[in-house]
Amino acid sequence: SRLRQEDSPPRIVEHPSDLIVSKGEPATLNCKAEGRPSPTIEWYKDGERVETDKDDPRSHRMLLPSGSLFFLRIVHGRRSKPDEGSYVCVARNYLGEAVSHNASLEVASK
Repeated sequence: SRLRQEDSPPRIVEHPSDLIVSKGEPATLNCKAEGRPSPTIEWYKDGERVETDKDDPRSHRMLLPSGSLFFLRIVHGRRSKPDEGSYVCVARNYLGEAVSHNASLEVASK
């Protein structure tokens, strides 16, 4: 498989920014990447891959067509804080990968 002239490795054109969100509210972490072929986007939180609706239809996190990560509602309990943490998006195609800046998602205390 020869490298095609038009093909290019991914690059992140929109990075996520830090968010402070109230529990139960929706939130979006933006990520947009360019490349040929169009890169696939995955999200990682504190180094662990984030499961979205594609992995689990009941997930409250959705991967938007743009590559952004959308939370239907921020889940935050005393014991479990599944959404709070540091996020990066990773764009990949066969030529390589690009990693966004870190964005922290914090849950606002009442």
